Amino acid sequence: MSPVILAQTDTTVGFLSQNQQKLYEIKSRETSKPFLKVYPNFKSLLVSKNRVPNNFKRLVRHSKKTTFIIKQNAFRVAKNHLNSQILRDSLWLYSTSANKTGENFDREFCQNSADIIIEDINGLVENSPSNLLKINRIKKRKLR
Repeated sequence: MSPVILAQTDTTVGFLSQNQQKLYEIKSRETSKPFLKVYPNFKSLLVSKNRVPNNFKRLVRHSKKTTFIIKQNAFRVAKNHLNSQILRDSLWLYSTSANKTGENFDREFCQNSADIIIEDINGLVENSPSNLLKINRIKKRKLR
Protein backbone atom coordinates (compact mmCIF):
# COMPACT_ATOMS: atom_id res chain seq x y z
CA MET A 1 0.00 0.00 0.00
CA SER A 2 1.51 3.28 -1.13
CA PRO A 3 1.64 6.04 1.52
CA VAL A 4 0.10 9.49 1.11
CA ILE A 5 2.80 12.15 1.29
CA LEU A 6 2.15 15.78 2.22
CA ALA A 7 4.81 18.00 0.63
CA GLN A 8 5.46 21.34 -0.97
CA THR A 9 5.26 20.69 -4.72
CA ASP A 10 6.68 22.97 -7.40
CA THR A 11 3.44 24.96 -7.30
CA THR A 12 1.55 24.55 -4.02
CA VAL A 13 1.10 22.21 -1.04
CA GLY A 14 0.04 18.82 -2.30
CA PHE A 15 -0.81 15.24 -1.50
CA LEU A 16 1.34 12.79 -3.46
CA SER A 17 0.77 9.05 -3.71
CA GLN A 18 0.60 6.11 -6.07
CA ASN A 19 -2.64 5.05 -4.34
CA GLN A 20 -5.36 6.88 -6.25
CA GLN A 21 -8.22 5.44 -4.17
CA LYS A 22 -6.75 6.76 -0.92
CA LEU A 23 -6.48 10.25 -2.42
CA TYR A 24 -10.16 10.11 -3.50
CA GLU A 25 -11.15 9.22 0.08
CA ILE A 26 -9.05 11.97 1.67
CA LYS A 27 -10.34 14.68 -0.64
CA SER A 28 -13.97 13.45 -0.75
CA ARG A 29 -13.68 13.72 -4.51
CA GLU A 30 -15.77 12.13 -7.26
CA THR A 31 -13.98 9.13 -8.76
CA SER A 32 -14.93 10.32 -12.24
CA LYS A 33 -12.46 13.21 -11.88
CA PRO A 34 -8.90 11.85 -12.39
CA PHE A 35 -5.74 13.05 -10.68
CA LEU A 36 -2.73 14.30 -12.55
CA LYS A 37 0.54 12.39 -12.56
CA VAL A 38 3.78 14.12 -11.67
CA TYR A 39 7.03 12.87 -13.20
CA PRO A 40 10.48 13.88 -11.90
CA ASN A 41 11.85 14.34 -15.43
CA PHE A 42 10.95 14.04 -19.10
CA LYS A 43 12.63 10.64 -19.43
CA SER A 44 10.36 9.18 -16.71
CA LEU A 45 7.35 10.48 -18.61
CA LEU A 46 8.41 8.67 -21.78
CA VAL A 47 9.40 5.46 -19.94
CA SER A 48 5.86 5.33 -18.53
CA LYS A 49 4.53 4.81 -22.08
CA ASN A 50 3.25 8.37 -22.48
CA ARG A 51 3.36 9.92 -25.92
CA VAL A 52 3.96 13.60 -26.42
CA PRO A 53 3.37 15.09 -29.89
CA ASN A 54 6.68 15.97 -31.58
CA ASN A 55 5.60 19.62 -31.94
CA PHE A 56 5.38 19.98 -28.15
CA LYS A 57 8.22 17.81 -26.79
CA ARG A 58 10.48 20.82 -26.27
CA LEU A 59 7.68 22.73 -24.54
CA VAL A 60 6.91 19.85 -22.16
CA ARG A 61 10.59 19.15 -21.45
CA HIS A 62 11.41 22.75 -20.54
CA SER A 63 8.16 23.91 -18.96
CA LYS A 64 7.92 24.98 -15.35
CA LYS A 65 4.76 24.96 -13.23
CA THR A 66 2.65 23.74 -16.15
CA THR A 67 0.23 20.82 -16.30
CA PHE A 68 -0.48 19.29 -19.70
CA ILE A 69 -3.54 17.35 -20.82
CA ILE A 70 -3.22 14.91 -23.72
CA LYS A 71 -6.23 12.71 -24.52
CA GLN A 72 -7.79 13.11 -21.05
CA ASN A 73 -4.50 12.30 -19.26
CA ALA A 74 -3.10 15.12 -17.13
CA PHE A 75 0.58 15.21 -16.20
CA ARG A 76 3.34 17.54 -15.13
CA VAL A 77 7.12 17.22 -15.30
CA ALA A 78 8.29 18.74 -12.03
CA LYS A 79 11.83 18.58 -10.83
CA ASN A 80 11.60 17.96 -7.11
CA HIS A 81 13.53 20.55 -5.16
CA LEU A 82 13.10 18.64 -1.88
CA ASN A 83 15.98 16.32 -1.09
CA SER A 84 13.79 13.34 -0.17
CA GLN A 85 14.72 9.75 -1.02
CA ILE A 86 11.01 8.78 -1.06
CA LEU A 87 10.24 11.27 -3.82
CA ARG A 88 13.43 10.57 -5.80
CA ASP A 89 12.74 6.82 -5.93
CA SER A 90 9.29 7.23 -7.49
CA LEU A 91 8.96 7.07 -11.27
CA TRP A 92 5.65 8.97 -10.97
CA LEU A 93 3.11 10.01 -8.33
CA TYR A 94 -0.52 11.08 -8.42
CA SER A 95 -0.74 14.68 -7.26
CA THR A 96 -3.51 16.87 -5.95
CA SER A 97 -3.76 20.02 -3.86
CA ALA A 98 -3.68 19.45 -0.12
CA ASN A 99 -7.24 20.33 0.84
CA LYS A 100 -10.74 18.95 0.76
CA THR A 101 -12.41 19.42 -2.61
CA GLY A 102 -13.56 23.02 -2.97
CA GLU A 103 -11.92 24.22 0.27
CA ASN A 104 -8.73 26.08 1.17
CA PHE A 105 -5.55 24.65 2.70
CA ASP A 106 -6.05 23.53 6.32
CA ARG A 107 -2.79 22.39 7.91
CA GLU A 108 -4.43 20.33 10.65
CA PHE A 109 -6.62 18.44 8.14
CA CYS A 110 -3.61 17.78 5.92
CA GLN A 111 -1.39 16.53 8.73
CA ASN A 112 -4.12 14.17 9.95
CA SER A 113 -4.69 12.85 6.40
CA ALA A 114 -1.08 12.22 5.36
CA ASP A 115 1.04 9.21 6.24
CA ILE A 116 4.32 11.06 5.64
CA ILE A 117 5.00 14.79 5.91
CA ILE A 118 7.99 16.24 4.07
CA GLU A 119 8.75 19.83 4.97
CA ASP A 120 11.80 22.01 4.49
CA ILE A 121 12.86 25.16 6.30
CA ASN A 122 10.34 27.26 4.31
CA GLY A 123 7.39 25.20 5.58
CA LEU A 124 4.24 24.40 3.62
CA VAL A 125 2.84 27.35 1.66
CA GLU A 126 -0.30 27.47 -0.46
CA ASN A 127 0.69 29.16 -3.71
CA SER A 128 -1.09 29.55 -7.02
CA PRO A 129 -1.80 26.37 -9.01
CA SER A 130 0.01 25.38 -12.18
CA ASN A 131 -0.85 26.62 -15.66
CA LEU A 132 -3.04 24.17 -17.54
CA LEU A 133 -2.51 23.48 -21.26
CA LYS A 134 -4.43 21.02 -23.41
CA ILE A 135 -2.36 19.85 -26.35
CA ASN A 136 -2.83 17.55 -29.33
CA ARG A 137 -0.80 16.86 -32.46
CA ILE A 138 -1.46 20.29 -33.94
CA LYS A 139 -2.43 22.89 -31.36
CA LYS A 140 -2.39 23.90 -27.72
CA ARG A 141 -5.08 25.62 -25.72
CA LYS A 142 -4.66 27.34 -22.37
CA LEU A 143 -7.33 26.26 -19.88
CA ARG A 144 -5.94 28.02 -16.79
